[in-house]
Amino acid sequence: MIDPPRHLHDHDYADRALDCQEAMEPGFQAIIDCMLEVGWTRSETLRALKRLIAADNMTQKENAKTEAELAIARAMVRAGKPL
Repeated sequence: MIDPPRHLHDHDYADRALDCQEAMEPGFQAIIDCMLEVGWTRSETLRALKRLIAADNMTQKENAKTEAELAIARAMVRAGKPL
């Protein structure tokens, strides 16, 4: 079970990032342990996690860009302007 934020509706309280890290720690350790058990090294595992995080960041940026472009296109269609 993952612990929720202590102040669920306050997305800006002082220790929120630390609380998130603490909530994630058991799952993170479980991933590391599983990877080590099947033969991956700690450094390979950490490097792969960093690459996954970078890939997710890129995906989020591209999705946001696409959403912005779609919003502009929808507004132009509503305004009767050609794309």
